[in-house]
Amino acid sequence: MAVTLNQVCFRTLHLDKPWTLATYESAGGYAMWKKILHEKTPPSEIVDTLKASGLRGRGGAGFPTGLKWSFINRDVPGDKYAVCNSDEGEPGTCKDRDILTYNPHQLIEGMLIAQYVMNATGYNYIRGEFDLPLERTEAAVAEARAAGYIGKNVLGSGMDFELYNTVGAGAYICGEETALLESLEGKKGQPRFKPPFPANYGLYGRPTTVNNTETFASVPVILEKGAKWFAELGKPNNGGTKIFSVTGHVKQPGNFEVPLGTSFAELLELAGGLKDGRTLKAVIPGGSSAPVVTGETMMGLDMDYDSIAGAGSMLGSGAVIIMDDTTCMVKALARVAYFYYEESCGQCTPCREGTGWLYRVIKRILDGNAGQHELDMLDDVASKIEGRTICALGDSAAWPVRSFIKHFREEFEFMIQHKKSILD
Repeated sequence: MAVTLNQVCFRTLHLDKPWTLATYESAGGYAMWKKILHEKTPPSEIVDTLKASGLRGRGGAGFPTGLKWSFINRDVPGDKYAVCNSDEGEPGTCKDRDILTYNPHQLIEGMLIAQYVMNATGYNYIRGEFDLPLERTEAAVAEARAAGYIGKNVLGSGMDFELYNTVGAGAYICGEETALLESLEGKKGQPRFKPPFPANYGLYGRPTTVNNTETFASVPVILEKGAKWFAELGKPNNGGTKIFSVTGHVKQPGNFEVPLGTSFAELLELAGGLKDGRTLKAVIPGGSSAPVVTGETMMGLDMDYDSIAGAGSMLGSGAVIIMDDTTCMVKALARVAYFYYEESCGQCTPCREGTGWLYRVIKRILDGNAGQHELDMLDDVASKIEGRTICALGDSAAWPVRSFIKHFREEFEFMIQHKKSILD
């Protein structure tokens, strides 16, 4: 069964003007923030609750959130930062912008709790194209500040908590956490070598934790209802619910918050199923960077990190792209490859040169100018990009190429031989 949208990340969505402070407070919003400050809850207790809940990062990597928060020593002298990654540039992903638009106060409360745990200043890095989400989030921060939830001596606690929104400029690469930090510092958004990791050397060289919008927004409800409640919504090693952005050849595309471990078949049904008379051909289960999975395989999978990984792909951001039997896989791959070619920051040679090379070869196949030997060469070059770049963008470009060729090789061979799509 699908979880109702107001249960975790969208607790106010059924109410009038859910983005306002009054609505959020009427649904119990900021109660945990008040409780933590009033009772002076030990930060270690909050971290332990998040660890027990099984909450994993909802931005793509799926790293355990409680463990990540524990890396920051709040007693280290000097500035520390809690940064929210609201850049959301992964094709097919449209969940975080809905949180920013319809429930920004829950995100703010989650960030404030993180700041309390780490004794940190908060920054929310928002994608530059998000006009309405930015407007709503800016208004929410102003409301929270006016109500005394942000600022000096918050709620008479004697503690100061500052939180700021900042805007990106539309670079996909800034979704990578260290490139985001570079951009936040006013520099060109390019990934840093790791180590050192942000927990040791992050924003302005200070200890920093970066989490996704959905991750922060999950925290207040977990603390309110308990780790056991959240963990049991999902399955072992996959605690809680996850928002899936279902797009493509379905009747009712949209965001669906369901327990991790929900079957793909049920998620497809929530999205209205395939268009009439069509059959499922392929699915990209975690955003355009995730390897494609055949429709037959996908129908037997559950929507959780381990099940999808076992099928050779990844849950990623939860962007589920549905392709039916009308899809030309060569054309679909060309669109994906062009995106990564355009969005490479150019810092690493394998990515800077390789993404363009991959796209040009696929384009030659589309134009009827490629030979059969180039298909193996395409896969080979992709394998040599994979794992050889500072950040994962090289992998993001290589994985779709390799998986499309692996599962749908006959379509590529047909187009090379006949100079037209197998569907024509």
